Amino acid sequence: MPPSSDTPVSGARLRPLADSSPSAVVAGFIAMLTGYTSSLVLMFQAGQAAGLDNAQISSWIWALSIGMALTTIGLSLHYRTPIVVAWSTPGAALLITSLPGVSYGEAIGAFIVCAALLALVGLTGGFERLMRRLPASLAAALLAGILFKIGSEIFIAAQHRPTLVLAMFFSYLLFKRLQPRYAVLVALLVGCVAAATLGLLDFSGFEFALAEPVWTTPEFSVTAVISIGIPLFVVAMASQNIPGIAVLRADGYQVPASPLVSVTGIASLLLAPFGSHGINLAAISAAICTGPHAHEDRRKRYTAAVWCGIFYGIAGTFGATLAALFAALPKELVLSIAALALFGSISNGLTAAMQEPREREAALITFMVTASGMTLLSIGSAFWGLIAGVLTLVILNTDTGRDK
Repeated sequence: MPPSSDTPVSGARLRPLADSSPSAVVAGFIAMLTGYTSSLVLMFQAGQAAGLDNAQISSWIWALSIGMALTTIGLSLHYRTPIVVAWSTPGAALLITSLPGVSYGEAIGAFIVCAALLALVGLTGGFERLMRRLPASLAAALLAGILFKIGSEIFIAAQHRPTLVLAMFFSYLLFKRLQPRYAVLVALLVGCVAAATLGLLDFSGFEFALAEPVWTTPEFSVTAVISIGIPLFVVAMASQNIPGIAVLRADGYQVPASPLVSVTGIASLLLAPFGSHGINLAAISAAICTGPHAHEDRRKRYTAAVWCGIFYGIAGTFGATLAALFAALPKELVLSIAALALFGSISNGLTAAMQEPREREAALITFMVTASGMTLLSIGSAFWGLIAGVLTLVILNTDTGRDK
C-alpha cells in the first residue's frame, strides 16, 4: 500500500534545504527560544546553589546544548519527522535543592546512572510497549493540556505590556487570514519593532564569549544516586519522554518511541562528565515544530526541528552569554510569540481528544489535570494527567457484565 500524501517517505531523497521555508526557520528559532527562556534561569540558580564557578556552569549549558543540537538534527533527518530534544526543566528545578547536598563529582556520577537507566529502557523496548497502549484521545488531551498554560500566557502578558502584546496579537490574526504561513513570523517582527520603539530592548549586558567544555571526573555514591539519579530518571520519563512522544503521536507522526529514548539516553551518558544532567524528548518546543505554523506541508516540518537544532548549536557555543541575550528581550515578547506558535497545536489536540465519545470524559480529565500545572511527589502534572485519564477510562468503560 503506497504511503499517504501526509506521510514522510523514507525512501525519497533527503533535501532539507529545499524542503525548508521561512516559516520553518522561524518555528525552529521560536522552539529554541521557548526552550531556553523557560528554564535557563533554573540552570544558573542550581549551579550557584551548588557553588559552581562560571566555567562549570558554562560547560553545563554547552554540554546540554551540543547534545540537544546533535540529537535533534540527527533524529529529525533520520526519521524525517520534527523530533525536538530538550533538557529536563523539572530536572533542573530538582537540582536546585539536590545539588548542594553532594559534591559535584558525585552529582556527575548520578547523572551517568540516570542516563544509563534511560538508555536501558529504550534499548529493551519497554518504552515502546508502554506507548502503544496509550489511547490516541488521551495522547491528544495530554498535548493540549501541556500547551494550554503556555498558550494562555499571552493574555496574562497583555496585562503588563498591552501595546506590545496587542500589536503582536492583531498582526498575527491579520496575517492568519491573508497569509497564514507567515502569521507567526510577522508577529515576531512586529513584536521586535514594538519592543524597540517602546524602549524595552536592553543589550547593555551582552557580549560574545565562547563556552569551553570542562571535564569533571565522576564519583559514585549511594546518596547521590538515591537523591539525584533516581528522581531525575522518574522525572525525565514522566515529565519529558511520555509527553514528548504524545506530542508526536497526536500530530500524526508514528515514529518508534524506544529508539528515541535510547539515543537521548546514550547522548546524556557521553555528555554527563561535562555537566549535562540529561537531555530528553521535548513536548512544548516540539509542538511548535510539529504544528501547522512550522510548514504547510507536514511532510516537510522536520526542517523546523533541524533549524531548532542548528540554533541549539549556536546558542550552546556562546553559552556563557546566553542569559544576557535573553535578558535583553522583554519576557512578554517571548511568552506571546511562543503562545501564538502553539495555537494550532492546542486546537488540533482538543479536536482529536474529543472525537471518540467513549473516551471523551477521560480525555477531558487528562486535559484538565495536565493544564492545572499541579505537582505531586515532585512529579509534574503531565504524568498525573495521564494517570487520571487512564483511571477514568478504565472505570467508565470496563465491562461489568451488567448488560449480559
